Amino acid sequence: MLEIVVVLFALAALIGIILAGLHLKKRGAPIPLALLHGVVAAVGLVLLIVAVTQMSSAGLAGVALVIFVIAALGGLVLFTMHLKQKALPGPLIVVHGLVAVAAFIVLLLALSRG
Repeated sequence: MLEIVVVLFALAALIGIILAGLHLKKRGAPIPLALLHGVVAAVGLVLLIVAVTQMSSAGLAGVALVIFVIAALGGLVLFTMHLKQKALPGPLIVVHGLVAVAAFIVLLLALSRG
């Protein structure tokens, strides 16, 4: 199941890169694209929760889960601001992305260690 989670988070990351690029170019990201990013990441998060709860020892997958939850909270703040048509703070976008990348790397390590 972790393989599916990795694919979902990789897809969410690609969409997130597009969103960040649009923000940096001051073009404004379309809400449907932001919603797709969030839904794909949320499905990945739910599947990761299921996988971790079924493991006898969560190890690095559990660490990745905690970090992804932190990234998700930042993403939720960003999406709420986006819906309210408020300016998105660049530093929060960067931190959200970096935290998600860190979680993704930990997840890849968990997958590689089987």
